[in-house]
Amino acid sequence: MRAPFVLSGANKPGGVPSGAAGGLVVIPAGRARSNHAEVARSLGTAIIAGRYPAGARLPGDGELLAAFGVSRPVLRESVKTLAAKGLLTTKARVGTVVRERAAWNMFDADVLAWHLEAGIDRRFLRDLAEIRLAVEPAAAALAAERRGPTDLAALEAGLARMRDEASDSAGFAEGDLALHVAIAVASGNPFMRSIGGVIEVALRASFQLSAPVEAAEREATLTAHAAIVAAIADRDPAGAAEAVRRVIHNGLRRHGAAA
Repeated sequence: MRAPFVLSGANKPGGVPSGAAGGLVVIPAGRARSNHAEVARSLGTAIIAGRYPAGARLPGDGELLAAFGVSRPVLRESVKTLAAKGLLTTKARVGTVVRERAAWNMFDADVLAWHLEAGIDRRFLRDLAEIRLAVEPAAAALAAERRGPTDLAALEAGLARMRDEASDSAGFAEGDLALHVAIAVASGNPFMRSIGGVIEVALRASFQLSAPVEAAEREATLTAHAAIVAAIADRDPAGAAEAVRRVIHNGLRRHGAAA
């Protein structure tokens, strides 16, 4: 059955994430939907939010063209983009159908960002934590073996920014992200660096839910990150790996997703 097209808070310009479909929302005239990437973002967010479940057909071209106010080539390019990311498939005599979640490219930067727009839950946080636990401790261990002076400077700069900024500020989050990216870079493995998009989304999700603003949580967070930097500086692979594990588990505990 073909699903009706609905724009709700999660995928309208300037909207807020919402798990439930709402009424039709008029797109503000000041924000033209002429770019295929913007159409792909709106449809992708709606799919991830569950407004179009696996197996559902998207509305027909006429309805989507009217909703977005774009040309047919732009709409087709948007559908191709979503198909390439694993969210959609086009079947003869059936139409454009939403694929199961297992087919989505979860390492794609857009797919990860759309999850944040659609609204995150404990399952998503656990999934992120599991891939981080599979990769980041190994990256930290390699960093401890291979790091150079430039790598140490980047790690210390990230930690210093975290210390200098308020826990609920953008600067604190950026310092945290910079530190974790510096670990991946110091590992010397390009595949480790490529997972930076997953780390970024994980950290942004963490701060979106709850920044460590309480004094005890802030101190615990800073101490845990300082332990990573110290272990890498001391060329202690096992210590660096364990320090990263503690940071990831602490984040899960803070958000109640550890169980």
